[in-house]
Amino acid sequence: MDVQEKNYSKQGKGHLRWLKFLYNLKESIPSILSVGAVIVFWEAAVRIFKIPSYILPSPSASVAALIQYWPYIKQNLFTTLYEIGVGFGATVLISIPIATLISYSKVFEKTLYPFMVFLQLIPKVAIGPLFVVWFGFGKLPKILMVFLLSFFPLLMDTVAGLKSLNGRLYYMARTMSDSEWKFYWKIKLPNALPSIFSGLKTSVSMATVGAVVAEFLGSDSGLGYLLLRANGDINTRLLFAILIVLCLMGMVFFGIVEILEKKLIPWHVSQRVNDKTAK
Repeated sequence: MDVQEKNYSKQGKGHLRWLKFLYNLKESIPSILSVGAVIVFWEAAVRIFKIPSYILPSPSASVAALIQYWPYIKQNLFTTLYEIGVGFGATVLISIPIATLISYSKVFEKTLYPFMVFLQLIPKVAIGPLFVVWFGFGKLPKILMVFLLSFFPLLMDTVAGLKSLNGRLYYMARTMSDSEWKFYWKIKLPNALPSIFSGLKTSVSMATVGAVVAEFLGSDSGLGYLLLRANGDINTRLLFAILIVLCLMGMVFFGIVEILEKKLIPWHVSQRVNDKTAK
């Protein structure tokens, strides 16, 4: 009997996963149709008006170029992925502790926070060449650029999330927590997670932009360098092929953050889904 109950439980979980997949697919249909319509219109416009490929290649020509140049693109793709991974990882490891200090201490808020705002206001394109002068053409200048572009959005959202605890809940939690660490780990940080994940989504997008911009300014490898070469050679097909790869990269990074959000704060995501279903 116990074996049968376990089998029924497994079957029930399998059906539930399948229903969730169908629900998510149904929610994605408008987006898929919109993207498909744009691609069809783009392909038709290029063919009807006979636009030269060096001005605007069709989607089919861009995909063909992606297949043709894939070994060359793949070789530079790993360089860009490495720069994004290290730079964005440093952003997560540094910005959240600094945001915690700012949210807890008025001294840090009045001294450190204005300095961070000042750094954010500096045009990154202006200091990019300085990184090349200081650190050469290696990976460090690109990692620094990724870090600078992705750091501030996550810092801002994390500070906002850590300060968003409701007044009554704050005092109630303080009376029930026997240590500052427990209060932070069990109350303050979970309450801030929705804001943190919002910042992560923005930061991971900015990290991709930062890597490409840094490779534009001074590099001998990476997708940004390849884009610059393609533009100089007026190889528009290769340029659009690289743009396709960059768009897919951004979508994958964004999707990974969304999956982590659903796993770590299901109460937040399920509430949004329930609200949509109720409407």
